[in-house]
Amino acid sequence: MAQKPIREYDGKRLFKENWDKYFEGLNYPFESVLVTSGEELKAKANESGNEWLKEKPLVAKPDMLFGKRGKNNLVLFKVNKPGDVTLEDAAKWIDEKRSGKVKLLSGAEGELTHFIVEPFTPHTEDEEYYIAATTLDENYDVLYMSAHGGMEVEENWDKVTEVKIPIDASDEEIEKIISENIPADIPADKKEVYKKFAINFYKFFRDLNFAYLEINPVVIVGDNVYLLDLVARLDDTAGFLMKDKWGDIEFPTPFGMPEKSPEEKAIAEADAKTGASLKLTVLNPKGRIWTLVAGGGASVVYADTIADLAGGVEDLANYGEYSGGPTTDETRFYTETVLDLMTREKDPQGRDKILIIGGAIANFTDVAKTFTGIIQAFEKYADKMKDVGVRIYVRRGGPNYEKGLKDIKEAAERLGLPIKVFGPETHITDIVRMALEDDKKGAK
Repeated sequence: MAQKPIREYDGKRLFKENWDKYFEGLNYPFESVLVTSGEELKAKANESGNEWLKEKPLVAKPDMLFGKRGKNNLVLFKVNKPGDVTLEDAAKWIDEKRSGKVKLLSGAEGELTHFIVEPFTPHTEDEEYYIAATTLDENYDVLYMSAHGGMEVEENWDKVTEVKIPIDASDEEIEKIISENIPADIPADKKEVYKKFAINFYKFFRDLNFAYLEINPVVIVGDNVYLLDLVARLDDTAGFLMKDKWGDIEFPTPFGMPEKSPEEKAIAEADAKTGASLKLTVLNPKGRIWTLVAGGGASVVYADTIADLAGGVEDLANYGEYSGGPTTDETRFYTETVLDLMTREKDPQGRDKILIIGGAIANFTDVAKTFTGIIQAFEKYADKMKDVGVRIYVRRGGPNYEKGLKDIKEAAERLGLPIKVFGPETHITDIVRMALEDDKKGAK
């Protein structure tokens, strides 16, 4: 499973859009806007449906995939007293916070660009509850519940109830498991609403393919449920199935991390449209060892081996994977993206560049089909590959691997590309050793 965080605003939007289906009988007073400046906030206030921005006291905070905003003094909910923040106050505060770099207690540093603004919800600490769910493994999810939410939930983790739920549990089994484990210290007048919310919270989590979902705190007033803070990660491998339910969802770069390159964004967009897994992170565009690795676990093994045998990660150019049975066209596009990056310039020290095409023994990915995509990319980039001096090392096994290895070897030789090809009889990472030993021999 590939987990990708989403903005708090988008998480709350998903709740609102699916509320009537999952939370019948409860009310979620959704009033929320996502803005990038004080000027945009003022413009939003003039739009139909956003009159509350002018009429109600407000809360403003960054919406950039980091937590502990309160402890980082990055929540505006009072000027003189709680609940007196006006539209003008919020707009001014947003412009002040976005005017320079911010350093968090965690050490992460960057510029604040996105802010969520909502009405202030009067409540006491005793009315702050906690709920979260996460995937545990291929068999179970875990639901976390507590009567003690808010900023100090981690300090009160001994008061959190953890409930394992089989992922194939029926609705009736889910209701029974959760009902029997509602924390005893949820106040009696809130317990029925909390139980109803918890049961359907988990169903919502499961059906919309969340990998992690946390509300802290949840505030309950009568039949109204207020989701004050939300953290969420989606299983992006389900994106092609969930397009209608998720809508135009954004997977922003986490705060403090460099923005994705155009190539990384292109692969991420392709990944979102397929049931396969396509991942690419460019570590060093000037690096000389590039990888086309089938499988997430194998990608880690190859990266570790390259760093170990090469004496560090300086030469490792990229990290990523193509797996889960990608089509020929998807593999071709992925390979072309890597080759385009790889062949933009020669190694500054005049050394050959190395392309590692590796992977474990596939269970269901047709090796010949994916290798057809790689061969098509070779045909397009052969001249550029020869110009920068690329040597290719292949190790693969799985369905149709004999044909795949034969085809890629013949194609590379026809195109004049140096290649060495091995099947599952060779250790998964041995081609890394061979490539670096050939370096010492001055292989061409």
